[in-house]
Amino acid sequence: MTVPEGRVRVLRDGPVRAERDYVLYWMTSFRRARSNFALERAIEHARALKKPLVVFEPLRVAYPFANDRLHTFVLQGMAENQRRFAASPVHYFPFVETEPGEGKGLLEALASSACVLVGDDWPSFFVPSMQAAAAKKLEVRFEVVDSNGLYPMHDTERVFTTAHSFRTHLQKVLPPHLMAVPREDPLEGLSLPKLAALPRRITWARAPKDLLAASPAAIAALPLDHSVGAVKMVGGSAAGEARMKRFVEHQLVDYAEARNEPEVDGTSALSPYLHFGHVSTHQLFARMVRQEQWHIEKLGKSIGGSREGWWKLSPPAEAFIDQFVTWRELGFNMSSHCPETYQSLDSLPTWAKATIEAHAKDPRPHLYSLQQLERSQTHDPLWNAAMGQLRRTGWFHNYLRMLWGKKIYEWSKSAADALHAMEYLMGKYSLDGRDPISWSGYFWVLGRYDRPWGPERKIFGKLRYMSSDNTAKKFEVKNYIATFAP
Repeated sequence: MTVPEGRVRVLRDGPVRAERDYVLYWMTSFRRARSNFALERAIEHARALKKPLVVFEPLRVAYPFANDRLHTFVLQGMAENQRRFAASPVHYFPFVETEPGEGKGLLEALASSACVLVGDDWPSFFVPSMQAAAAKKLEVRFEVVDSNGLYPMHDTERVFTTAHSFRTHLQKVLPPHLMAVPREDPLEGLSLPKLAALPRRITWARAPKDLLAASPAAIAALPLDHSVGAVKMVGGSAAGEARMKRFVEHQLVDYAEARNEPEVDGTSALSPYLHFGHVSTHQLFARMVRQEQWHIEKLGKSIGGSREGWWKLSPPAEAFIDQFVTWRELGFNMSSHCPETYQSLDSLPTWAKATIEAHAKDPRPHLYSLQQLERSQTHDPLWNAAMGQLRRTGWFHNYLRMLWGKKIYEWSKSAADALHAMEYLMGKYSLDGRDPISWSGYFWVLGRYDRPWGPERKIFGKLRYMSSDNTAKKFEVKNYIATFAP
């Protein structure tokens, strides 16, 4: 096995059942056929056992926030996976529920003929509890594999409380992991026995073509929230890889200056593709360092967690890598190590909890209901525009996300109400919500990964303060407001 053992966790121990029919990969989070340690692990098992490989990619209809927007994006990715697996010996089984509970028992039925079951080690949303429940029912070895980031989540037991401390750690331990990367295309030249058909007891049908094509009629027939429509951004690995290529080759050079400008297309906008696993951080990192003509030998010793200088990359590349490696993987560190508390206000730093409590009864000049926030019905045109962009496009500008969260806190009766509003609005409308980095953002608003700030203010206390007026002074926002505000 070449997949690093530090990326593999066993949820159900037991022997590999070599007498059974195939190796089963349950694809739930890394929805891609490339640069995927979990897929590679399944392929390695299949090769060692000389067995066919079945890739099972299901989509339920009763997951939290299930709507046309999220479903369409995932289905577009499944259609791309079907095209890629069709050119290989892998047996791809896409299953899409048409009513709640239709897929009940399907995983167990598939696993009953499997030598070993491999899954995706994703530390957030409903995935860990779903996998834990499945592990109790299965009678086969069940491994989950971490293909989330450059740094394996469980390589350390430490929970990092600041980006600086995590960056310092990475500068000491990351280099060996940069050499242990997944194969870009594990299907290339793959030789495995082909499975003629699934066992007869598998009576569930493959997703039909019109559903995998995410046709409006097929989506409309599903029991989803149809009030949140599909958006222009297309899901799937091909679309994600095209976006990645365009960003690295044409936009990265201006990233450091352009990323905070709401009216400039200066960000990668790759977060939806990373969230649904249509592209990987390894792909992004590899493309970026090729563009920079960088080699790992350029890495030096730790420079004490400084944001710039350790990678020996151009300034815009270093600024970007700090976002998609340091900050993104910091969220995975918290969610994987604190599964019971990372979504709880109790996880906030002591100083943050104290200042929130001290100012809990401060008068709020503006209080908005969740419905008013959802409809962009506030007195603040810039905030309304940010919420409008999220509602309309399924994504909104990185810098404005911070302002968006800060104002929700300012306009809510309590920190608990603010947290609920952020979780609900992002979960419902955002293609990249329901993600470890989402909760990092919500809790950053409330003091996680930050420090006390002065002067102490009403409502915010020692929490970092942000205002729309200051944002409008620093950046051009008139056209942004005209485009997205109701």
